[in-house]
Amino acid sequence: MIIESELELSMLTQAGMIVAQTLHHMLEQVRPGMSTKELDDLGGAYLADRGARSAPRLTYNFPGNTCISVNNVVAHGIPSHDIILQEGDVINIDVSAEWNGFWADNGASMLVGEDKHHHQKLVDCSVQSLQGLISRMRAGMRINEVGAYLEKRAKSAGYYVIKNLGGHGLGKALHEEPTDILNYRDAADKRRFRKGSVVAIETFFNTRSTLAIEQADGFTMLGNKGGVAVQHEVTLVLTDKAPIVITPMLYINQS
Repeated sequence: MIIESELELSMLTQAGMIVAQTLHHMLEQVRPGMSTKELDDLGGAYLADRGARSAPRLTYNFPGNTCISVNNVVAHGIPSHDIILQEGDVINIDVSAEWNGFWADNGASMLVGEDKHHHQKLVDCSVQSLQGLISRMRAGMRINEVGAYLEKRAKSAGYYVIKNLGGHGLGKALHEEPTDILNYRDAADKRRFRKGSVVAIETFFNTRSTLAIEQADGFTMLGNKGGVAVQHEVTLVLTDKAPIVITPMLYINQS
């Protein structure tokens, strides 16, 4: 989507705030002993109370309100009563929703309880990389500069990027142009971001894997070499100057 009016920007901003508040609410509820289905139900109720609808349900008939991925699940984890959060787990919550015809996308990873397995550094690297990238985003920049920056940040901390997942355009649907805003620099990609573009920028960092492999359920994605995964995501509108953050990082004090 290209933002063409103040009304569109206002509507998108309202949708984004609902999504960001839902994510923050869910992160605040995370605790050892709860199931990911219980957490997803909380998120679904929060969205519904604000008149928003789950984007993955609407778009893909996803069996959950949100995607909740734990430890080695890279993306699109299905909420389940059988997945019980344990002390030291790394959890990722990806919230995307539609509100009055406008769509926003937001995600964050955090530790469950104490950092028993020493993964806080991985979470921090992802958060800080996304923050650094946001400050650099401009209309007109090459799309592959996103990947160049994220890959450099991950490698410098001793981590890997997932090369077959990335950010995307959105606004009037969950996935729009530009597609494939990757976590590594694709030298063949000559595209540039257009002014007014609505984009979801995502980190996909991992301790071992470089590819995400879809499982038999058609949604869950695991790393090709195992390892622990984190993801952080924000929706932006690109301008000639600093981008407009549509889904503010309300969770930032938890990282």
